[in-house]
Amino acid sequence: MNFYAVIIGTEILNGRRVDKHFEFLKQELSQFGHELFASLIIKDDETLITNTYKMIQEDPNGIMFSFGGIGSTPDDLTRSIASKVFRDAPTQAHQKFLADIIERFGDEAYPHRIHMADLPPNSDLLFNPVNNMSGFSLDDRYFFVPGFPSMAHPMLSDAIKQHFSNVRERYRKTLYADTSENTLISVMKQVPNHIELSSLPVFVDNKPNVELSLIGEEAVDVQRYFEMFTQLLEEQNINYKLM
Repeated sequence: MNFYAVIIGTEILNGRRVDKHFEFLKQELSQFGHELFASLIIKDDETLITNTYKMIQEDPNGIMFSFGGIGSTPDDLTRSIASKVFRDAPTQAHQKFLADIIERFGDEAYPHRIHMADLPPNSDLLFNPVNNMSGFSLDDRYFFVPGFPSMAHPMLSDAIKQHFSNVRERYRKTLYADTSENTLISVMKQVPNHIELSSLPVFVDNKPNVELSLIGEEAVDVQRYFEMFTQLLEEQNINYKLM
């Protein structure tokens, strides 16, 4: 599964607010052995939101958590765009959400708040524990919540536990070597795609060092390729330490 965070908020990009969603989502997914595939902070722009959603839709393994833009003001574009992209249809009133809005606001639900219930067809509601103004999901793959962390985070915490809580075991091997990345590139090229390779250059007293990690779902597989690096370092008498 490729997990995407789409954080919609011009106010974050212009510095009026600070993003709090990335760190939350990273930590929430990590509880079950998952990690983000991409995190995007974008403007409240119809074309940009549309293109971002389409890009994720084209990923057969894509799971999306979209923050913001589901309120009742003119810049809240998420509901209508999601309906066009993921349903190729206009929004329609979700009867349960409609009733919740009327129950909470009464006559003040009209003429604007009532439109928060206009959702893509066959939407499932995400319970909002703060004020019962729901988020929504589509196909158990695309999740849409408000921009307010106090509302969004409990909603997504519940969704992640419900749909993605099967723990994914992953194994990591890491070393720190007194050499440059260039020394290890020949071995790096032999690591298969199903093993994640991370190489971080570090400079100490203007001398190159490298921190290298391999991560995979099969411990034996990770160990096998990791030993290729340690063998090379030992053959060249390069100091390293395991981390």
